[in-house]
Amino acid sequence: MNLKSNPTLKSSIIRVGLTIGDPSGIGPAIALKALKVLKDKAHLTVIGDSFVLARAAQALKINPRTFRCGGFFRGSCLGGRYMPVELIDLNNVRRKYFDFGHLSAASGRASLEYLDTATRLLKNREIDCLVTCPISKEAINLAGSEFPGHTEYFADKFNCRNLIMMLVNDKLKFSLVTRHIPLKDVCGSISRSGLENNIASAIKCLKRSFLISSPRVLVCGINPHASDNGLIGQEELKIIKPVIIRLKKKHKDTTIIGPLSADIAISLAVKGGADCVIALYHDQALIPLKLTGFESGVNLTFGLPFVRTSPLHGTAFDLAAKPALACPNSLIAAIKLAIKCTLNLKKA
Repeated sequence: MNLKSNPTLKSSIIRVGLTIGDPSGIGPAIALKALKVLKDKAHLTVIGDSFVLARAAQALKINPRTFRCGGFFRGSCLGGRYMPVELIDLNNVRRKYFDFGHLSAASGRASLEYLDTATRLLKNREIDCLVTCPISKEAINLAGSEFPGHTEYFADKFNCRNLIMMLVNDKLKFSLVTRHIPLKDVCGSISRSGLENNIASAIKCLKRSFLISSPRVLVCGINPHASDNGLIGQEELKIIKPVIIRLKKKHKDTTIIGPLSADIAISLAVKGGADCVIALYHDQALIPLKLTGFESGVNLTFGLPFVRTSPLHGTAFDLAAKPALACPNSLIAAIKLAIKCTLNLKKA
């Protein structure tokens, strides 16, 4: 397989890499549905397995000609405009034993190989940004690899620190201070330095990726009612408030308010009163995001030398065998955001 087959475009067209995620999940189906909508918006390089994609296309009754001018996944022609839609076929799924909707070590291994290939493409500057369909951490771990998540994977591969997970929908933006850890470990995982790095990185993301010159940031407390001045926990007084005071002095062009009770902060943000909310733990962000706009939800990793986004849902093995039910909207939003942020970073 020649990884240098993608042309280097001499225009403003963004070269988007798209991994299909766990081949047994809904990634292949939503990838095909998204390509149907976005095939004229960017140079798209799909990283996956042609057999799996063909199976998904057959189940969806999608004509492969929809994606091609001269070959499956080689390009699309719309009104005389040529826009490449290419496939890097790793051919790494055993056809005899494959089926949608089943957790397996084989599929976990394949999904990790898609990420390894995407990493090579990014390091060779053959794609500008990356969108990742959902993977199964359980399947990858079954394959013998300790895999905490996409964010940690790319942090290791590109030797990056201070990455943030920014979760975005049409109404809200959240930066997560802690991610996939047990709730009982959250308080012990929050430090002044870690919180300061997260908020500072979020401010930088708002300015560079979203071109917001004077961001407005609300910081959630970790305890009920943001502790009521120390009556319900000490984290707000000992960690969060000192960090906010320090950051206000360093970022004169940014409005930073907090610690606020999470319900107050999110209510203000939904009404347009903030550009980003700093969430101290996973569900503090995910619940309001999915309530206010699940289908427009996107996970953006900031701090890498490229833009990486993903849809705001998992592999949905229960839907994978019924691909017609798989909604591609979150993936479509992720691809659009990757293009937008990559263009913005070129301007910043």
